Amino acid sequence: MTDIKEILKEYSTRFNAEIAPLFDGANGPEARVVEAMKYSVMNGGKRLRPYLVYETAGLFGKTFAQSFHAAVSLEMLHSYSLIHDDLPAMDNDDLRRGKPTCHKQFDEATAILAGDGLLTYAFEILAKADYSADVKIELIRLLSQGAGAFKGMVAGQMLDLYAEKISQPENPLTLISHIEEMKTGCLLSYACQAGAVLGGANADERKSLVDYSRKIGIAFQIADDILDAEGDPQLVGKTLKKDKDQNKLTFVSCYGVEKARRISADLITQAIEIVSVFGNKGENLQALARFIIERKF
Repeated sequence: MTDIKEILKEYSTRFNAEIAPLFDGANGPEARVVEAMKYSVMNGGKRLRPYLVYETAGLFGKTFAQSFHAAVSLEMLHSYSLIHDDLPAMDNDDLRRGKPTCHKQFDEATAILAGDGLLTYAFEILAKADYSADVKIELIRLLSQGAGAFKGMVAGQMLDLYAEKISQPENPLTLISHIEEMKTGCLLSYACQAGAVLGGANADERKSLVDYSRKIGIAFQIADDILDAEGDPQLVGKTLKKDKDQNKLTFVSCYGVEKARRISADLITQAIEIVSVFGNKGENLQALARFIIERKF
């Protein structure tokens, strides 16, 4: 059986070694913002999103090196979103991955700038990548769309804040699904689409990977909701039970823990079946899907 935790650990070690030099070269007092950027990116993390880029590109014979720039640009953008998500005006968190959040380690203004810096650096990295012009344009289009304010992550975050202010939404399940699709699901979808773009996947292969990303995206969010409700703070590495305290609309608040867990298990079964079309090449993606709902952090 595939040991996905060991595979993720090995990938993260290699990935992290390649990330660190990307923050070299900053000097003077302005280098504080680069220090904050590096702190946030290197501050642990499962590297799930970049691994998805790597693994989906690998379905089509692409190597670590060939997928790295697409993967690291995504992780830069994801890390920016976490910095801003933790700010006092948003979720107001003191811990991220068991360590002080960026605004606690530095200060609020530096954290805002660090998030801004990582967001823009993500696209600089893609623009400099050794990909064809067509591939670069498609990756930049997909990433900006997935992160954006119309149907992307920023829109999902806005909707999440909106939902906190509504005591009894008219269609709570529709609303929470829409929040997840944009806030969490868009970047997971981008990861799988990026691998497909890098690998030159055909339309059916790309659709399968998008469908897979949607299933694991919802399951991932449900797992996060369950961990917030009953996880171990030492393992999760952040303040828990905040969803209930902040009146957040979640799958757990809508369904309860046990039903939410059953829904996520069904989604993972579907995800595993979707990528079975890739045969043995899809085994790691199947193992990753299982890990998403079995994880304790």
